[in-house]
Amino acid sequence: MTAGECEVTVERDLTYATVDDQDLRLDIYRPTQPGTPVAVYAHGGGWSMGDKGQDGSKRLAPLAAYGVTVVSVDYRLAPRAVFPQQLHDLKGAVRWLRAHGPSLRLSTERIGMWGASAGAYLGSLLALSDGNSELEGAVGGNPDQPSAVQAVVHWFGQTDLAASAARSELEARLLPFRFEADLLGTADPAQLADRALELSLLTRVSPQAPPFLIVHGDRDRIVPPAEGFALHDALARAGVRSRFELLAGAGHEDAEFDSPANLATTAAWLRAVLG
Repeated sequence: MTAGECEVTVERDLTYATVDDQDLRLDIYRPTQPGTPVAVYAHGGGWSMGDKGQDGSKRLAPLAAYGVTVVSVDYRLAPRAVFPQQLHDLKGAVRWLRAHGPSLRLSTERIGMWGASAGAYLGSLLALSDGNSELEGAVGGNPDQPSAVQAVVHWFGQTDLAASAARSELEARLLPFRFEADLLGTADPAQLADRALELSLLTRVSPQAPPFLIVHGDRDRIVPPAEGFALHDALARAGVRSRFELLAGAGHEDAEFDSPANLATTAAWLRAVLG
């Protein structure tokens, strides 16, 4: 499996936690180049579908070939799993990686978080909720290890759940509000609005946030690019290093995101920030 600058090997189905008899697993896309930085990847799918392998050949292995070790993580899905269980899983995976980094020959002192669509929201919230006991959870144990990350790549994800209530008719058909209702575990409009506002990324930005790379398509009709720019603007106003890229001609999850140029740019940014 080759792309970019070096070969990539894949280690599949490592169990990082078991919750209610369900094994939570991850895959490691490892460049042959030693000492590469590590980025945890959270897949998209409206929080209710998808898995760690869905983007492997088109996205994860090609990016790893540019010199970044990519760890793709399964997390529990809505509606069976209600928030913050998904976030607990991702935080547990980061702690597990830090606990097992030496035996896995991974450099896990500094870890990046990378997500697409629903995974971008979860990964960004992970980065913006360090020290929050409710959102930390105990999945997989390793409480002595931090779940903080030192860089975030946010691809075409929601940043303001409360904005879903103001979607146009077309947008509501493309991504019904039921996705958020399933995630948050309530269909009550008042409760949903309050919880969505509380969990908006925009309300959680602080000067302590790690650097962000936010990439959005200018033709995205599911999550408008204005959401990505709003997060970039909030980060910049808080004094946080943030870079916003608008991909011309790209819709939601379109092939432009997996182009060699965009993958190389993303990998170069991660290497520069993580060292």
